[in-house]
Amino acid sequence: MLKGKNIIVGVCGGIAAYKVCELVQQLKYRGAEATVVMTKNACEFVTPLTFQTLSGRPVYTEMFRLINEEEWQVEHVELGKKCDLMVIAPATANILGKLAAGMADDPLTTTALCVRAPVLICPAMNTAMWNNGLVKDNVDKLKKFGYKFIGPGAGKLACGDTGKGRLEDIEKILEVITEIIRRGQ
Repeated sequence: MLKGKNIIVGVCGGIAAYKVCELVQQLKYRGAEATVVMTKNACEFVTPLTFQTLSGRPVYTEMFRLINEEEWQVEHVELGKKCDLMVIAPATANILGKLAAGMADDPLTTTALCVRAPVLICPAMNTAMWNNGLVKDNVDKLKKFGYKFIGPGAGKLACGDTGKGRLEDIEKILEVITEIIRRGQ
């Protein structure tokens, strides 16, 4: 079902970023072209080289790179045009706020605002952050604009707290990705 599909994986700076390595690997095993776009903070948790190795594709981490004049293109716009789905995992409270406000100040937000395909958001953050009214308002606003969500899951968090805030299981995320692609929405 995912063979030949172009999926952008947006990675934010949360401890769950390491779990996204498995997601990228599984997308590739299932025949998808997974292109990773990382925030600066995501690079503190997992290196771009890891994602490049797993995906076999370039990883986008910078807003402005040297331009090859022979093949010039506006990267975030071109990525947005070519994708069948964008997945943001782990989606932090920060990225939810930026997207809900229409902010585009890094490679991930600029790409997300250019995407013409469905966007699946996989939140992961501390339970207190997830339960914050401002975060809830941002999630509601994004849902009104058609963004899809899975999770977060509940359980023991990296900080030691227990509650809702864990990145949803990778297998469940893959099931939702497959279903969105199957439906063409």
